[in-house]
Amino acid sequence: MTYEQLAPDLQHIPDLPHIPDFQHIDDDECHRFQGTMELIGRRWSSAILLALTRGAERFSEIRAVIPGLSDRLLSQRAKELEAAGLIERRVVASTPVQISYHLTRRGADLMESLQPLAHWGQQWGDLPR
Repeated sequence: MTYEQLAPDLQHIPDLPHIPDFQHIDDDECHRFQGTMELIGRRWSSAILLALTRGAERFSEIRAVIPGLSDRLLSQRAKELEAAGLIERRVVASTPVQISYHLTRRGADLMESLQPLAHWGQQWGDLPR
């Protein structure tokens, strides 16, 4: 299915703010976009990225700012985000071993690009959960 079939032209709807022309997006771009949305849409992924953006580095710091996040899921999501190149895990050989997590340039770029979505959520965030 092409993007044109998935998203009909919205320009005919009155009083819409400027919507860029997405007709040029090909199927590969659509698949990459969908993959990105699925990754950050997984439970806790965006919260972990936001915690790192706000300065949390250690496993315990991340867990402390995300109520309800289990150690198992934090570990699993951290591995997924690391595999996607969004975060990096740094190990300092000391006693005890110190492990910290940081956004990569790719992760920081993603968080920057999500700012309009965060703004949208503040304006229209009364969606049912």
